[in-house]
Amino acid sequence: MPTVTSATHPFGSVLSAMVTPMTDDGGIDLRSTVALAKHLVAHGNDGLVLNATTGEGSTTHAPEKAEIVAAVVEAVGDRAYVVAGAGSNDTAHAVRMAEQAAEAGAHGLLVVTPYYSRPSQEGIARHVEAVADATPLPVMLYDVPGRTGVRLAPGTIERLAAHPRVVAMKDATGDPVAAASAIRRTALAWYSGDDAAVLALLAHGAVGIVGVVTHVLGEQYAALFDAWRRGDTARALEIFLAAQPAITALNGAGFQTVAAKAALVETGVLRSRATRLPLVPYTDDEAAQVRAGLQAAGLLDVVTA
Repeated sequence: MPTVTSATHPFGSVLSAMVTPMTDDGGIDLRSTVALAKHLVAHGNDGLVLNATTGEGSTTHAPEKAEIVAAVVEAVGDRAYVVAGAGSNDTAHAVRMAEQAAEAGAHGLLVVTPYYSRPSQEGIARHVEAVADATPLPVMLYDVPGRTGVRLAPGTIERLAAHPRVVAMKDATGDPVAAASAIRRTALAWYSGDDAAVLALLAHGAVGIVGVVTHVLGEQYAALFDAWRRGDTARALEIFLAAQPAITALNGAGFQTVAAKAALVETGVLRSRATRLPLVPYTDDEAAQVRAGLQAAGLLDVVTA
């Protein structure tokens, strides 16, 4: 992994929740996966999150996940943090995912609140502790109540922050005030889990992002973070506002995985928009909306008649 580690930035600053490139018949396109990882690291990302929501982690299988992690670690693991999703509503399954990710060489784990079953806060805490106890890898929590149906309570966050391997939070709650309070009460490194919330969370004490639009705006987000650290908030805001059309194009409809794949095809990084059911790729008309957003953000040439 990168030679310089930091308690305040344990997984770097700009991470993409990386999509998993697929062939048209639904197979994992490992060659394109490696190429994408190299591209992202060469364009502003100092970390990658694999096999999570945007990476279609709920429909890829254990051998595929391990193969993806191993290939990406081999390709970019000396230059970027590689964090593997270990998310499930089955604690035993999540533990196995964590163990397999560690064996494949991951540098850290992303552990989402168990979804669908809506467990109690005690159940959530025991779930995360079981996963964190399963390997020596550092853990990033993931609080995304819009997908899981349950939110981490403040007391649960404090309890989990006391675990020696729980070091960070990916926050997709849309609640920067609660984030500021949690950051003050714990030593967790806070990462925005929402492309549009990054400035708000930085203002409340966050240190990085696990993004979707970073697939195409990694360098811009790296510049945004650099400006923020230098105290040039006006420049950070300027970069953020210029990115707005792309942020909306990749997030506005709520289908981040398929929108990100469409954007990567539009920018020539991927060849296919293919996904696995129940996700379906964007149609050409839907991809045109993504293209328009990328053009408005200055990422593609605008062709005029």
